[in-house]
Amino acid sequence: MSWTVIGSTGSVPARERALRTLYEEQAGPLHSYVLRLLGGDRHKAEDVVQEALLRCWRTQDLEGDEPLRPWLFRVARNLVVDDYRLRMARPREVDGTAWLDDLLAKSDDIDRVLSSMILKDAFRTLSPKHREVLYETYYTGRSTREVALVLGIPPGTVKSRLYHAVRAMRMALGIVETAAGETDGKPAWAHSSAA
Repeated sequence: MSWTVIGSTGSVPARERALRTLYEEQAGPLHSYVLRLLGGDRHKAEDVVQEALLRCWRTQDLEGDEPLRPWLFRVARNLVVDDYRLRMARPREVDGTAWLDDLLAKSDDIDRVLSSMILKDAFRTLSPKHREVLYETYYTGRSTREVALVLGIPPGTVKSRLYHAVRAMRMALGIVETAAGETDGKPAWAHSSAA
């Protein structure tokens, strides 16, 4: 990062000398600080440092005895925060080429609604005892021991009901088990391929 004083002809006015001194003394530490704030973005850091130094040059007494570094660091931090807030307040920029991808990537609630309707219908086919064990285990996230305490039945009974409830749900959803005990994974309501 370099600073060039434009229009200087041999003799440098006092104000420009003060600016050069300000840059030489403060730019390095200020740049390191701003670079950390911006997560390593060198270009933005240089812009913030330049703006902070210009504001200091315009508004502060460069010849005075009061230290300028705290003021510069505060101004630089405020510039970074203001820029961040401005970017967050603006709507997201769109380049116009990926609109179809963006449209297709948005989640569609129809699949979720259909799945929940199918699950609700399959859940209704279960016996009340199987429904309560499934509810207490999967919906509330309780362990077998906790479900046993809540329902007042032995843990072995909870395990047995849970096993039979899951098998009944699979059958109701049309998920077929193979001989090796693996599931086909395709419920009867899934769309078949056109081929």
